[in-house]
Amino acid sequence: MLFTFDLQTQAKEAMIDITHLAAKTVKEAGIKEGFCLVYVPHTTAGVTINENADPDVVTDILAALARIVSAGGYRHGEGNSPAHIKASLMGSNQTVVIHEGRLVLGTWQGIYFCEFDGPRRRKVHVKVWEG
Repeated sequence: MLFTFDLQTQAKEAMIDITHLAAKTVKEAGIKEGFCLVYVPHTTAGVTINENADPDVVTDILAALARIVSAGGYRHGEGNSPAHIKASLMGSNQTVVIHEGRLVLGTWQGIYFCEFDGPRRRKVHVKVWEG
């Protein structure tokens, strides 16, 4: 089953915890054993799994990406090359195991939508299947 969710991001850069969207998909699909794929169909946004207990982790990740990817000196005419690069570093998808009807995530893990060129209206696709 494929579910699509709309997100309206509020900032130029942000990491939004979307774990609840994946969990909702698993529950609605009734999958007990299988896989959950979270896919972001955008070139200036990504998805990652990381700690969701301490908000400073998100702040630190965004700050580190800003240090790694410089703000200027690119040829791309739209001026959002840093967003493209950060999205490539994060990746466009994550797969999580489903066991006994639940996502198998670590105690402190969450699934994050990563916005690098907002604010924008975005989509997140979540696909679950038995396996």
